[in-house]
Amino acid sequence: MTSRIVAVDPFDLVVFGGTGDLAHRKLFPSLFRREHDGQISEPSRIIGVSRREMDAAHFRADVKKALETYVPEEELDKAIVKRFLARLDYVAVDATGDDGWEDLKAHIADGLDRVRAFYLATSPNLFDAITHGLSKHSLLTPKTRVVLEKPLGHDLASAQEINSAVADVLPESQIYRIDHYLGKETVQNLMALRFANVLFEPVWDSAHVRHVQITVAEKVGVEGRGGYYDHSGALRDMIQNHMLQLLCLVAMEPPSTMQADALRDEKLKVLRALKPIDETNVRTLTVRGQYRTGAIDGKSVPGYLDELEDGVTESATETFVALKAEVQTWRWAGVPFYLRTGKRLPSRVSEIVIQFREVPLSIFGSAGGFLAPNRLVIRLQPDEGVKLYLMIKDPGPGGMRFREVPLNLSFAETFKGPNPDAYERLLMDVIRGNQALFMRRDEVEAAWVWADPILEAWSRLGQKPASYTAGTWGPSAAVALIERDGATWHEDPS
Repeated sequence: MTSRIVAVDPFDLVVFGGTGDLAHRKLFPSLFRREHDGQISEPSRIIGVSRREMDAAHFRADVKKALETYVPEEELDKAIVKRFLARLDYVAVDATGDDGWEDLKAHIADGLDRVRAFYLATSPNLFDAITHGLSKHSLLTPKTRVVLEKPLGHDLASAQEINSAVADVLPESQIYRIDHYLGKETVQNLMALRFANVLFEPVWDSAHVRHVQITVAEKVGVEGRGGYYDHSGALRDMIQNHMLQLLCLVAMEPPSTMQADALRDEKLKVLRALKPIDETNVRTLTVRGQYRTGAIDGKSVPGYLDELEDGVTESATETFVALKAEVQTWRWAGVPFYLRTGKRLPSRVSEIVIQFREVPLSIFGSAGGFLAPNRLVIRLQPDEGVKLYLMIKDPGPGGMRFREVPLNLSFAETFKGPNPDAYERLLMDVIRGNQALFMRRDEVEAAWVWADPILEAWSRLGQKPASYTAGTWGPSAAVALIERDGATWHEDPS
């Protein structure tokens, strides 16, 4: 059974940063796929905006190249590509000045009755100027939505400054703070597993769950983003946003409805219940690492310092973080949440592991072997799916001998065909006005309230990142962090 595609209302989507990497690599390919599936209705328009002077034909040619690069050839139906490119236009606008704004206004003046979305695929330091420019030049309407890309600040103070600046001209109901992890199909299925099935909710607590692991591992290095990354690091880049959002979806209480604020209220409670990590416990609860030269898939790769700009010979920026968090609620008190992320690791994998407790008593004696505790593994990427590891009897005569095997729900095998990219879902939700998968201001700031003391403690204690070889799973201290509690990091044995 395939899902039914429902077309969205006509819209004007204006992409600030329309000539940038994010727009070409993610936004335009995602919009093309929605065009391909018939979800974009007439007379919708997509307008690229940047400072660069360019005519519409040149812009369309650049987008066409992006589609040919990032969309499989078999999906590029010539008629659909032509129809999609015909929707595109381009306007040069100086976000920090007055040039071009009236041209943009003239381009969309006849669409006052449509949804009008502005996607800010730019550096966050332009969010203030762009939103105030939209207000100054009367481009905001009651049907306006403004999408803010991450990172939303580099600490609590900067996040509050950005949020306050945007709130000066827009109500919270028109602000969409995007975290593309929330648009992933498997993340949506985490909520379906919990709240559409009676099976898991009775055992989704500290009485039955021993620990939770969340891993987001990358094989790539900084890939030309060294200037940005060296001022960010793994905790800001991944944990403060993506991974805390995943933790919230695992740990939150069932919302009363799937309405945006009901869902976000429950996530906010989790963020506010996180046990603080600061100077008093940061050494025992966190591990930082920075990769050095090594090999991945048999190929030599440079170390982190080698990938930075010429002349940089020292950096205290972490490319790997492992930490032990705790949600101080009745449901989760005493259950460790182990978070691990890093660059230049052996595999590209994002997954959530719910490790259940051991059976209280084995009635089978020693002959059957070890009874491994059940595990629920939710794979976000690649090979999206869900595995539930169970103990079964090994076939054959000779007594009860047990083997651990997974019940495997592979999305590719079950639903056939590729899963929609997260941006496809999120862009259409923006047009629909559905904020459920977007972060509210208090969520963003609560995440920084928890993350800031960790960053400050590392700085004040002079805790430099430990070195690890590219192609390994980070510093040895990351293994010790979890093994001190009698657990191990999950590795898929299949």
